[in-house]
Amino acid sequence: MKRMLLSAFAIFTLATAVQAQRYAIVDTKYILEKMTEYKQAQQKLDQFSTQWQKEIDEKQGALDKMYKDYESEQVMLSDELKKKREDELFLREKEVRELQRQRFGFEGDLFKRRQELIKPVQDRVYNAIQKIAVARMYDFILDKSEGITVIFADPKLEKSEDVLKELGIANK
Repeated sequence: MKRMLLSAFAIFTLATAVQAQRYAIVDTKYILEKMTEYKQAQQKLDQFSTQWQKEIDEKQGALDKMYKDYESEQVMLSDELKKKREDELFLREKEVRELQRQRFGFEGDLFKRRQELIKPVQDRVYNAIQKIAVARMYDFILDKSEGITVIFADPKLEKSEDVLKELGIANK
């Protein structure tokens, strides 16, 4: 009787352990690249980035010209004019650095635009993944696109196409 109970317990434990290891692997980068709305959002973000970089480059070019002009005229300037020009150069350089920080710095304009344009698309993908995970009773899903390194992934575990179907995006 003890052996029978022990065997039943071992079988139950083994079955539970096998059931508890349900997982899947997705590639969110692959999924996002298949989404038209992500591509459009990324293009808009690239346009903003290019426009802002051009603005910074123009200001930097003007600053570089001011430096060259100052260096060539420095010999002929009085101490008072030198100080005035140096202060102006310092102020302009500070403005360029501040503009760079404002546009591309941590929580700058690019970060805010990314939150506006990209995050809703990413949230939609993550919600679809969560829906699949709950419906198919996966314990966890790994994202192999970035951050987590997957050395080996059995292709039958790849569920990116299922997420695309859930999002209503046909494989092209």
